[in-house]
Amino acid sequence: MSGLKRLIPILDRVLVQKTAAPTATAGGVLLPESAVQKINSATVIAVGPGRRSSTGELIPMSVKEGDKVLLPDYGGTTVKLQDNEYHIYRDDELLGVLTE
Repeated sequence: MSGLKRLIPILDRVLVQKTAAPTATAGGVLLPESAVQKINSATVIAVGPGRRSSTGELIPMSVKEGDKVLLPDYGGTTVKLQDNEYHIYRDDELLGVLTE
């Protein structure tokens, strides 16, 4: 059995990994920790199947694995797996999908 764990969210939950904040400017100047802004974007790692409506119909998720999403300032649950930090949000808590 492999030591690799995979977390699959249930219902309308979304597992994300926050984008790392830049620690240096484009010119190479290192930024102090107090100057680094809080990052509120993340990459979707895994999604649940969706939630059920009151009639029992499956409501599909609005995001898929690999999407870049905008997160709220507060909320979510922090999960640590194999020295990596992830966050779980409900699908309706995500603010939007970032596109290029």
